[in-house]
Amino acid sequence: MRMINHHPGRVFATLLGLLPFLLIMLIYSLASQERLAENPNDKLLPGLEQMTAAVERMAFQEDRRSGDYLMVQDTTASLARLGIAALLALVVGILNGVLPLVRANLAPLVSALSMVPPLAILPILFIVFGLGELSKVMLIVIGTAPIMMRDVAQRVRELPGEQLIKIQTLGANSWQVITRMALPQVLPRLIDAVRLSLGPAWLFLIAAEAIASTEGLGYRIFLVRRYLAMDVILPYVIWITILAIVIDQCLRLANRRLFPWYNAGGH
Repeated sequence: MRMINHHPGRVFATLLGLLPFLLIMLIYSLASQERLAENPNDKLLPGLEQMTAAVERMAFQEDRRSGDYLMVQDTTASLARLGIAALLALVVGILNGVLPLVRANLAPLVSALSMVPPLAILPILFIVFGLGELSKVMLIVIGTAPIMMRDVAQRVRELPGEQLIKIQTLGANSWQVITRMALPQVLPRLIDAVRLSLGPAWLFLIAAEAIASTEGLGYRIFLVRRYLAMDVILPYVIWITILAIVIDQCLRLANRRLFPWYNAGGH
């Protein structure tokens, strides 16, 4: 049998998927043990015991200065910032797709913003909006929302014209057209758009929090880097990865459960 026609079973495919992670863990463990054997105080490649102690200190013990659980506080702050771009994309995307006047007004701006390199305008955002929460939110919004807006608006414009005529014939007003026809059909597409935008969103979030913030996962990573605290940095990076995977899978499951007709169509 040619290799191109050989499809692994579910169990074998799972094992193949886990293999690279196991190899990375093995290589890191061996390298860490070697460095710690030479210098027990080495900070570059901390061992599992050191990272576990750091996680326990950051996540399960109150900070002496603030009284907060730092890892929980950082996670809550970062996730709250991520959610705003999706909400804005939904509102503007639907209005942009359904209402011709809004489309004529906002479509050029949305198209232009989707072409702007977000990190290039980060200094401008800090100057205009200050170093507070708004500048970080705006970076994520500018970096991710325009693409989602265009995707959602395009999906709305692709809805069959017959549906629009029928619902208006039945007496629906503009609000009912949006909530009863457009929104139910656009939501699964928005969920897919959010999933695809998670990677860039995390990038912009970490960049903004690293430069000017007082809380957040990115802020904490860049705060402790000056102390070479790899026992904190590595667990935080792993935690961000886990969060991204969990959010992606939850969105995928929600899409499949809430909109089975959308997934049945090959999406």
